Amino acid sequence: MITDSLHHVSLSVRDLDASLRFYCDLLGLTPIERPDFGFPGAWLQAGTVQLHLIVAPEGLDTGSPPEKTTPLANHLAFAVSDFHETVTALEKQGLEVIKVGAASGQCWVTDPSGNVIEFTLGS
Repeated sequence: MITDSLHHVSLSVRDLDASLRFYCDLLGLTPIERPDFGFPGAWLQAGTVQLHLIVAPEGLDTGSPPEKTTPLANHLAFAVSDFHETVTALEKQGLEVIKVGAASGQCWVTDPSGNVIEFTLGS
């Protein structure tokens, strides 16, 4: 194997403040130091993996999120310890939560930029 582990996932976002409210205030990720790359963004710690949010310059096509929340889209997944508590917290924020059933312990939402995010029971 040529890799040791997953280091980070990078997402293109349109509104950094809205994204930080979603990832930090709602999900509880922690901002960490980020070098000045000459364009806006933020680095967040999510357990042992980092999430890098990048505000792409206007007109740069970084790929389009799906038109609706779907588990078939490219997405990242966060492990959760309480599925019902997670769904309740997401729904309280007015997010559309796609569930395949509590027994599976999986659900999906979209972040403020339309990126699909999964929450799955377990580590």
